[in-house]
Parts: sequence; structure tokens; C-alpha cells
Amino acid sequence: MSVGIKDVAIAAGVSPATVSRVLANRSVKPDLRERVETAIRLTGYRPNLSARRLRSQHSNTIGLIVPDIRNPFFTTLSRAVEDAAYKANMRVVLCNTDENPTRETMYLRLMQEERVTGVIYAPTRETAAQLDRLNFDFPVVLVDRHGPAGKHDSVVLDNRQASAALVEHLHARGFKTIEGLFGNTSSTARDRLSGYTEAMNDCGLTPRADFVAPNPDAATVAARQILSRKDRPDALIASNGLILLGVAQAMQELGLQAPHDIAIAGFDNEIWTGLIGSGITVIEQPVADIGHSAMRLLFERIETPEMAPRVIMLSGKLIERNSTKRPD
Repeated sequence: MSVGIKDVAIAAGVSPATVSRVLANRSVKPDLRERVETAIRLTGYRPNLSARRLRSQHSNTIGLIVPDIRNPFFTTLSRAVEDAAYKANMRVVLCNTDENPTRETMYLRLMQEERVTGVIYAPTRETAAQLDRLNFDFPVVLVDRHGPAGKHDSVVLDNRQASAALVEHLHARGFKTIEGLFGNTSSTARDRLSGYTEAMNDCGLTPRADFVAPNPDAATVAARQILSRKDRPDALIASNGLILLGVAQAMQELGLQAPHDIAIAGFDNEIWTGLIGSGITVIEQPVADIGHSAMRLLFERIETPEMAPRVIMLSGKLIERNSTKRPD
């Protein structure tokens, strides 16, 4: 027979109401909490999540919707979100959209059906543009990417400044033709394009940007074309870690080395960026801080729904390696 709250209450010598308070992580005297938790372990009680969801109108579950879990940025972000949720006795449901607006719509509908407590979400540019017209039964915090101003809390990198820092770094080392390879689906890539363009103009250089699906295979094809041109640039900037990986793969295929044949730089300080060749110059993002900040905003939004939307903008760090060192 299944064990119920009344059985736990009898084993702990407390009322069923006290057991319910412990299960809901509400205020209970420490000695009573310890007795209830001991009784739960001894009886093997498992909460009926479906029944609890119907009673409370939410599931103590956080939805996490990301575009590509294969991207180490989102892997690290997911871990930070899960750690924060675990400490709050909440579960995380992870959904991967593959940068597909149709899948985003499906997963947002799923979050509604599951009565999630809140959602951490990195939307495509297409869906982000529609967020001001969508009404959810749960709070949403955007990460890495932003939506319409004044609608949702968000945690983002200062992408314009970070992209400009790469251009300024390359220009200071004497590189004149600096091309950019940018993703074509997110507001993040658009902001990094803006920073790149502004910095190139400020340096008196001519911007040249190419656009690609933000995955290594597509980036390898695009980079191969750029690197094979007669007017190959002096330097190439990749707008995210997966695109940077595609650039590195294309260089290996063509037998090119950085910085002797071309300087390369990009985003995301992954382990491999310090191992390939002489190391690749990157912007290191505070990914764990982004995840933890997003969860903090979400919990504060749950407690105080009426507060004005907030934006947390964090700074990246330039990690200089030999891929952008000016050849002798």
C-alpha cells in the first residue's frame, strides 16, 4: 500500500498539517522538521506531485528553454540554474529548441500545461520580437538574449562592448582587415555585430560581416569560403563558441595556422580554445553568474510580481592568446 501524509504524521508524532508545511518548505520548528524528514525516510513516502500541482496551481518546477544544449555556454548555464533550483527544492525541466521558433512555441505551451513556477529562456530573435504580445501564467527571465524593452527581466552580457574589445585588440596589434562571422538567429549576435561595426568605424576600418547558422558545421563551410578567398582578411572574429569551433576546423582542413596565416578570435573560453595551436584569443563570459543571477531575478519576481522589469548586464573578460599575436 502507498504511504500517505497521515502515515508520515503518525510516524513523526505530528499533525498532517505540519508534514504538509515541511513538504512545502514553509516555516517549521527545526526539531519538528527533523522528525518529519526522518519519518519520510523511514516510511519511504513519495509526494503525489500531480495532486499537489492541482491544489497549488504550480508545480515547484522551473522551465529552462535553451537554443542548443550542445553549446558549452548553455551547458554551463543549465548547471548553474539546476544548482540554484535544487537548493530551493525545485525541479528543472530542460527544453532544447535548436533555434526553431516552432519548437519554442511548443515548449512555451508545455510550460503553461505543466503549470511551471517560472521559466528561464533564451529566445530566438523571431520569438523575442513577439514576447510583448504573449501573456504567460508564469514569470519569465530572459538569459543571454533580450526581448522588447520593459517587458521581462533579463540577464545578458555587454555584447557590444565585448565585441568592440576584440576589434580594438586586433587593431592595436596592427591588423587592418578584420572580418566578422556572426550567427543569424539571435539578438546576441545582432548586438555583437553592432559592437563590431561601431569599433571598426571608430578605428577607421571597413566592416565586413558574414552570417551563418550558429553551429560548427555551418560555420566550417562559411569559414572555409572566407579563408579560401584571394582577399582573405588579416583577422577573423567569430560571434560565439560554436562558430569559433567551425572556424578552427576550417583552418585545420586548409592547413592554415593562426596567427601566421590569419589571426582568429571569438567568444567563450572553453578548454579547447587554450589547446588548439598556440591558443585562441576569446572573450570569457561569466556564464555561471548569468545563470545564478537569472534564478535570483526569477525568485524575486515570484515573490514580488508587480515590480518593474530589470536588466542585469555583465561584463566579459578578454583572454589574450597567441592566435592574435602579430607575426614577425
